[in-house]
Amino acid sequence: MDLAAQIYSLTLQFPKEELYGLTSQMRRSAVSIPSNIAEGAARHSRKEFIQFLHIASGSVAELETQLLLAVRLGFISNDGVMAHIEEVRKLLLGLLRSLKSKPITHHSSPITTPL
Repeated sequence: MDLAAQIYSLTLQFPKEELYGLTSQMRRSAVSIPSNIAEGAARHSRKEFIQFLHIASGSVAELETQLLLAVRLGFISNDGVMAHIEEVRKLLLGLLRSLKSKPITHHSSPITTPL
């Protein structure tokens, strides 16, 4: 969520004619990251959580591309937000690795004894 807030602040500097273009795209990508993490965490299976983490990871890549374009267009300078994006990427990949490496436990139904 810190990255999303940083992107909102950063895009305030963009030209007004970009409000419905790159500004909007970057904000949606940035908001998509924590939103997908939250939605995946609220699911009831690790498989679904992993799926939403992959979607969040895609949004990180999308945001990075948009940010690089904004730098090329001269809207902003690379002022440390790239490091923040890389930090988020590493955290997501670490969480994905951790979730994928844990064995899936199957719970058997309780044993009932006759009275």
